[in-house]
Amino acid sequence: MGHANARLTVHGRLVLVTRVAAGRPVAHVAKELGVSRQCAHRWVRRFRDEGAAGLADRSSRPHH
Repeated sequence: MGHANARLTVHGRLVLVTRVAAGRPVAHVAKELGVSRQCAHRWVRRFRDEGAAGLADRSSRPHH
């Protein structure tokens, strides 16, 4: 479960990457879903690198 102010849930992130994969511009999809272009690019990149597992919530705590 994401934090209380999160705009996208795991389902919302999947909707985002599905729309971008269908050829829609990232900026347009981001605006529709109420997130920044940078945030949308982050989720698309994670999906491309890690697949569906990349859309899961994770800690923002540094690894070291």
